[in-house]
This record gives sequence, structure tokens and C-alpha cells, in this order.
Amino acid sequence: MSNTIELAQTGKRDYLKSLEKKYQDEWEEQHIFETDAPTREETAGLTPTQIHEKFPKWFGNFPYPYMNGSLHLGHAFTISKIEFAAGYHRLLGKRVLFPHGFHVTGMPIKASADKIIREMEMFGQDFENFETNEEDADEEPTGGSTNPSAPRVDKGKKGKLAAKSSGHTYQFQIMESIGVPRSEVKKFADPYHWLTYFPPIAMADNRALGTRIDWRRSFMTTPANPYYDTFVRWQMNKLHKLGKIKFGERYTIYSPKDGQPCMDHDRADGEGIGPQEYTAIKMQVGKVGGRSIFLVAATLRPETMYGQTNCFVGTAIKYGVFAANDKEAYVCTHRAARNMTFQGIFDVRGQVNQLAELEGATIVGAKIKAPFSVYQEVYILPMDNVLPTKGTGVVTSVPSDSPDDYATLMDLRKKAEYYKINPAWAALDPIPVLSTPTYGDMSAPALVKQLKIASQKDVKQLSEAKELAYKEGFYNGTMLIGEFKGEPVQEAKNKVRASMIKQGVAFAYAEPEGLVISRSADECVVALMDQWYLDYGEPKWRADAERLLAKMNTYFTETRNGFESTLAWLNQWACARTYGLGSVLPWDPQFLVESLSDSTIYMCYYTVAHLLHGSIDGKVRGKLDIAPEQMTDEIWEYIFVNGPWPANSPLSKEKADTLKHEYEYFYPFDVRSSGKDLINNHLSFAVYNHAAIFPESKWPLSMRANGHLLLNGQKMSKSKGNSLTLREGVEKFGADATRLALADAGDGIEDANFDEKNANANILRLHTLLMWCEEMIRDGAGLRTGPKDSYHDKVFEEEINNLINITKERYDLTFYKDAMKYGFYELQSARDWYREVTADVGMHADLVRYWIQISALLVSPIAPHFAEHIWRGILAHPTSIQRARWPTPLQPVDVPTIDAGTYMRSLVKTVRDAELTLLKKIGKSKGGPPPFDPKKPRAVRVYVATRFPEWQDACVQAVQAAWAPEAGRVDDAKVRTLLTERGLIKDKRTMPFVQLFKKRIAEFGAETAFKRTLPFVETDTLRQVLPYLKQNALAHAGAGDAGYSRTIIESSEPGSPAFEFRNVTV
Repeated sequence: MSNTIELAQTGKRDYLKSLEKKYQDEWEEQHIFETDAPTREETAGLTPTQIHEKFPKWFGNFPYPYMNGSLHLGHAFTISKIEFAAGYHRLLGKRVLFPHGFHVTGMPIKASADKIIREMEMFGQDFENFETNEEDADEEPTGGSTNPSAPRVDKGKKGKLAAKSSGHTYQFQIMESIGVPRSEVKKFADPYHWLTYFPPIAMADNRALGTRIDWRRSFMTTPANPYYDTFVRWQMNKLHKLGKIKFGERYTIYSPKDGQPCMDHDRADGEGIGPQEYTAIKMQVGKVGGRSIFLVAATLRPETMYGQTNCFVGTAIKYGVFAANDKEAYVCTHRAARNMTFQGIFDVRGQVNQLAELEGATIVGAKIKAPFSVYQEVYILPMDNVLPTKGTGVVTSVPSDSPDDYATLMDLRKKAEYYKINPAWAALDPIPVLSTPTYGDMSAPALVKQLKIASQKDVKQLSEAKELAYKEGFYNGTMLIGEFKGEPVQEAKNKVRASMIKQGVAFAYAEPEGLVISRSADECVVALMDQWYLDYGEPKWRADAERLLAKMNTYFTETRNGFESTLAWLNQWACARTYGLGSVLPWDPQFLVESLSDSTIYMCYYTVAHLLHGSIDGKVRGKLDIAPEQMTDEIWEYIFVNGPWPANSPLSKEKADTLKHEYEYFYPFDVRSSGKDLINNHLSFAVYNHAAIFPESKWPLSMRANGHLLLNGQKMSKSKGNSLTLREGVEKFGADATRLALADAGDGIEDANFDEKNANANILRLHTLLMWCEEMIRDGAGLRTGPKDSYHDKVFEEEINNLINITKERYDLTFYKDAMKYGFYELQSARDWYREVTADVGMHADLVRYWIQISALLVSPIAPHFAEHIWRGILAHPTSIQRARWPTPLQPVDVPTIDAGTYMRSLVKTVRDAELTLLKKIGKSKGGPPPFDPKKPRAVRVYVATRFPEWQDACVQAVQAAWAPEAGRVDDAKVRTLLTERGLIKDKRTMPFVQLFKKRIAEFGAETAFKRTLPFVETDTLRQVLPYLKQNALAHAGAGDAGYSRTIIESSEPGSPAFEFRNVTV
């Protein structure tokens, strides 16, 4: 069932869409968004600084989307941040470059194509046998496990994985759901068909949205575009020569089914998850058939093994006995064994040899040897909280330092019969292992007591206790026992681990930090393997990356914090794979460059793409008529990093210089916009790679991250009927209504919300405004001409100019929601007030035209079709608004006039609200005569104060005396002392007023707040609005009988008059 709204009437929307199509066609015919650098003749003799002063530029981009489907509204949201900025910077007179590429590298397309091949084998070429074979197919295993009792990923589970996003089990169903006819699906068994199918759809969808993209510069990745392929070859060779790419044995997330590492973009689930390294402790149980049998426990705290009192297992967990080699077998979960077999722990890589299966309950009470423990032999005990999905399913117990272990041990001692154990098995007492300043020698018992933990079932408190104990132990602990006694835990930890491994009582073990599922529906493991990797985290490289980040604008503190955190932990990253689509690793062609490694500096490729090729696949040569093979590493080096001109170059220097000129003008890019989830990988990789390859002058100027996009306040889900593609949004609401809703969705790094009701309301808003503008310019009915000499004319013009300046500030900050608040909505509110307040004499024709023109310009970055129609269709400008310039007021805004206008509107609203409140009280009044009869003629008397009350002045003086300019704050203790001295501290009005005044300081600054004067003459302003009040608010505003109410007078302040309503004689 759909959770999206249905539109009842579409006439106005269809009219707006017809205008949008009209202007999109005109823009394309005029090549308005195709931007080139100034010619070399135009820039001859100028320095780079002078060139950019004379010919300012702006280059914005976003991560090229992956072409395994249509763009969704989340893509549109990220694109909109660059799109709106592109429109704004065009208005500033800059040469704006906004390109759009297509990412096809990696596993997803190939994996999906392979799924279709398998499904065609199962159901026929056109899946005609699907109905009859569906149930049988769901039973076929795909995980490749040799263990019948192990968890497996089967067709049904694969369907559940797919259903997370689509609600469909099979790939051919997913293809149908995105509009591919079933008869056409078989073509997608060829992965290269995807490359020709989806990019044109993405281009058409962007055009329908009205984006300002220079499509000449588009390309797709992989050897599908041989020009881009040479660029990636140069990039990888460059990094290799710089020593940034290395080869060696390392842990990596790995898909046994695919036979290669599974990096972030290759995953259906588990993006961002990396390997977690443990120390696997071997605890001997005995011998069977010549093999020593060990329970294997995975621990993060090998330094505490001196204090083992027992080990824990889960009674409901199934364990296996797995042959590691001819001499040893390990007891652990099948999941752990599957990881071990890819880490050189078992004799045969990739083979799990299970000798037996055990229920956890059957091994409780067995005695084992505890390496390094004071107690040489301990018992296996039950524990409720052992997880089969973490570690090996076997847990060492050190109750002196682990709150979980201590709480469980106490439970077992108290309820031995309930847990079906012999009390003697839990009789060993905790042993002090390390000392901490906060919790002493026994951290766990101390924290269990402090947090009032009653049992192992107090999971929340135990989690808190564990974090406190582990942090205190690691950072401040000192070893009390063992060969490293007296050493800090931070230093002893790795020494104990190395000693245990050296003595053969432990080994290194790793597993994914969480569940990782590949695109081929395989549960991934951690493998130890030789591979090519980018040496992220290497100290010097990291320092350069951090230096780049320090210079780069990130717009939001949270974004900078995200980058800093990522650079702090980011480590070696596998940059090659053997399966999928991608460019060949130049020096080791058995490998392909993985999808997050060929997409780190491609932004510079945009600057020259249109000169190299005339189609996204490079089959059509560009205007310089260069062949792909002419783009050697030496040529790329010359263009991008000012390398020496190569001898015997296959390319003429003139053509190379043309490419170089375009690059030098547009690079570095001014902003890259992306979803916040890419900070942890793609964006940080871009930082690292730019720091390694480019000089500082070409480092990125800014990166902007946005939150995810919700739809109608909920996470988008196709299976729940709560989703919209970019195309569906445009078809449903039109381009500009959609764009306004995207702008209104939010600008920060927190998640944003696309509200369909808002998008629908935008249709009426745009249509109504267009009709009004057309009526005003065509007919001019009721408009006045001649001098603009009325007070309200002046206020209106100043408000327009003020909103121009405020809107510009918001565009500069990339706050598009605020830009629309001031440049669209509040601009209309200013017009509405002007129309109301001049109803008796009419609005001035020149000011109405000025307002219409400014409205079009200010909204044009966000609603360009609407703005274009006003600009050309209504105002009859000869050229497109896309070539117009940002309006600049001829003189500074008169702030007192603006404040007076705000005061007038506020006054009218306050009078109306006060009267309504009084009427409600009259209606509820049970005793006493009402202040006036609403059915008879009435008036309002306005009391204007010329100075503030004395008690307020005294409070302000106290705050001013306690103000510390250097610290930028008020000394609250001093304020209280001064107020006490002046006898004001007990006045109930005092402290609320002081708090309110401190807020005013924070909002307007100390200088303005302490002045306490109005920038306009209040009585003069009231006289200007009096005619309007008489016509619209009350019949006799300002009139009334003699006499006044002292209490009402005392409630008035400068800028905040008081009102008294009374009946009058007409």
C-alpha cells in the first residue's frame, strides 16, 4: 500500500510542467550550461590570480552515481546542493562548471548480471517458468557451506536481503519494478548492457529536473571509456611510484563465494564495517584420536588472562569440533571456523573440516587448562549473554576486571541448582590482575556495586560498567601480576599477546565487526591475504591529509569532526579485486582497480573530458581529435601536476596545452557535495589522494555533507510504498515544485525531509504567483504611477533591498532553506503587507515591477523555470534569466525604515491578537461588567511610552556593570550582588527580565542591547499606520472618551505599546 499522496487535480501542475519543458528545450538549444575556460588569447600575460579576478569561476560536483538503476530522490537531494549553488554563482557572473559522470566500476552490476544468468537457468529466458519453480528454487543453498548445521544464506534469505530495499526476491523482479519489461530483462545478463541503458535515463531525469549540467563533460568509468581508463592507469601508477600503494599480507573483509575482498561498495549490507582483531586463547580439554582438543576463546584483553577463573559458553549454542591440522582441533562456532580457514589457521585454506557437533549445555562442567592463569585448570560454566555471532562463542572469564563475568559468576554461585551446575565449579575467587586509580585492584566488583547491578540480566548497566572498566584499565591501569608486572596496561597489552602467541597458547584471529553481506548474497569473513593496498594511515601521508582538511571548508562542525575521526582511524585499504568491472591494475593485470579507488581524483578529469571525447563511452572523439592511446602517463603528468614535457610525445604540445589550460582554470573544485555516509570512505579517500598527488594550490576548497533524505518523515522504502525516484517526483509535482520542496527539506548534516504536502502546495503557490505577476504587468489594474513618495513606498523598497542582502548571505552559506525563507516567502509577505497597507491609494507600478523582477532573480537558482517565465514571458527581457546578474541595491539599506516596517506589522498583529484574547475572556466571563461591548462601536487607545520603567533601567545598569567584554559574557554573581544592593532582587519581575535581556545581548550584540533606544520615532510610525488601522482593525483607532487606565499605561514600553479597548459614541 502506498504511503505517498495522490494528487486530486493536475491542471495547474500540467501548465507549470508545460512551461518547464519549453524552457528546458530552449536552454538546451542555446547550450546555456556549457562552460569553457577563457581562451588563451584572453588570458595572455595574466597571472593565475589575475585570470580568476577578471574571469571568476565556480566548479561544483557531487559523487557520480552508480548506474545499476534510476536516480532516486536522495540522489536529487544531494545533486540539488550543487544545482542551487550553480544557479547562484551564475548570477554572480562566474563561469560555472557543473558536470555529471557515471560510475560503473565494481561488483554490483556484474553480480546482478550473474544473478539474471542464474535466474534464466532456473526459470527460462523470459522467466516464464517462475510460478512453477519458485518454491523449489527457494530451497537451493547458495552459501557454499560444507557444514549442514551451519547458518546458510539461501535463496529465501537472499530475497530478504533484496527485500530490504525493494521488496523483491529475484533480480528479474527488481528489474521489472524499475520499469524494465520482462522481455527485455535477459539483455541485462550482459553487464555492459547496463552501461548503455541507465546513463541515458539519468541524463533525461536530470534534464527534466532542469539541472544546469554541462553534459559534454560526462563519462563512464572502466575501460568502457578508454580515455578515462588511461586516466585511472596514470593515477594508480602515480600512487604506486609515490609508495602509496603497497603489497603485503593483511586482514580484509572477504567474500568466499566471490573469491575476492568485499569492499564497501560491493556490499548489500554492512557498509563501513572492517576487521576486528582478537587474541584467540587455546584452552586444552583433552585429546581425541591423536589430536589435542582446545576450546578457543576470542578476547580483546589478553593482558587479563592471568585472572581467569573459568570460561563461559552458551548452553543453546551449537559448537563444532574443527580440525585445524593433524595435531589440533578447535571447539568454536562454525562462523568462527569459517573465518579461521581464510586466515592460515587451518591447514587447508577455505576448507572447514568439522569432526563433531556439540550442544553448549553438554560441555558445561568440563575442566580445561587456562594459559597464563593463576589457576592452571578451570571449569566451563554457562552464561546467558554469550552470542554465537561474536567471537568464537567461547568467552574467557576474568571476574576481577570484567563486570559481565563477575555478575555471571555471582549469579551462578547464588543459583547453582537453577543453572544446573556443581557449586564447586564456580568456587574459584577473582584474582587481582591490574590496578586502577579509580576502581582499585578489583574494577569489576567495584563497578557492579557502584551501579547497583543485581545480575547478568541487567544488560544496560553492565554495558556501561564494561565501558568504564575497560577504559580505566587501558588508559590508567598498571599490571599487578605476570612477567610485565608494574608496567602500564597500554604497554603490557601487546607484550602479553606476543608472549602467548610465541608460547603456542594463543593465535591471532579476526572477524568482521558486524554482519557483512556481499552483493552476491554471501556472508563475508575476514581473510588474511596478500594484496595491493593503499597505505592510508601512514604517518606522513596522514599528516598531509590533515593539513589539507585544516585548509578546507567543511561548512558544518559535525562534518569536520567526521573527517577528523575518519583520518584518525583510517588504515590500509585494499585497492584491487579480481571480480567485477574496472580498469586493470597497470603493473599486475590479474587485478582490477576497486570501485572506491578509481573515484578519488576524477573531478579533475571533468575539466578536460569534453576535449577528449564527444560521448560518455569515448567512442566519439572530442574537438581536439585525440586518440586514447595518445594519453600516456607522461601526458597526464604534464597536464595535472606540471610534469616535464615528454620526449617523443604521441600528442602535440599545442593540444596538451589546451587541455592543461582548461584544467588550470577550473581546478581546484570549489565544492563537492555528498551524503554524510561517504565521509568515512569516499570523501576521506579524496582528501588523501589529493594530498598525495596534487600541489597545495590544487587541493579541494570545500566539501559539503548532507543528511539522508526522508520522505514524508519516514525512511524511504519501496517495499513499504514510501519511495520516489527523481523522475517520479518531477512527473508528480513538476520540476520547480519538487526543487522548492528539496530546498525546504533541510540544509544541515542531520537527516532532511521531503514533504509531499509541501511539494503539492508549491504547485498552487507558483501558479498563483505567476498569474498575479502576469496580471500586474499586463493590466496594471489599480496601480499608481508618478513619484514614489509615500511612506509605505519607502518601507516596501527598503524591505525588498534588505531581503536581497539577507538572501545573498544565505546563498553564500549554502543555506537554501533560509534563502527561500527570505528570498521567496518573506518577499511575498512584504508584498502582501504593502498591498494591504496601500489599498486605499494603490501600489506603485514601478515598485511592483521591481518586486516581480527581484522575486524572479532571487528564486531563480531554485525554481529556474518559474523565474524564466517571469523574466522573459512576463517582464519580456530579451535574454534568459540564466544570463542575468544578481541584483545589488544602489545604496545601503536604511535600517531604521526596515525596523519601522517590522514594527508596523507587529503592531497590527498585536492589536488584533489582543482584541481576540479580550473577546475570548468576555465570552468566558461569569461576573463583573466586561471592559466593552463587542457588538457596539468600539475603539482602541494606544499608549506609547517615551522611556523604559525605572526598575528596568536599574536592571540594565546592573547587567552592564557586570558585562565582561573580553570574555563576551555577563558575570551572573556580580549581577545578583548589584541587584541585591539596589533592592531589586526580590522583585518577581527582575530575574525574568534579566534573563530576557541577556538573550537580547546574545542576539543583537552588547552595544545594541545596552543602547535601549528605538531607531525610529514611534509616534510618527504610528501615525503612518493609523489609516490602515481605522480601515481594517477598528472603526475608531486612536479615538475614545476622556480618561485612561494607569495599569495599562505602566505595561507599555518603547517599541511595545499598550492597548485599551473601549466603546465609543458614533
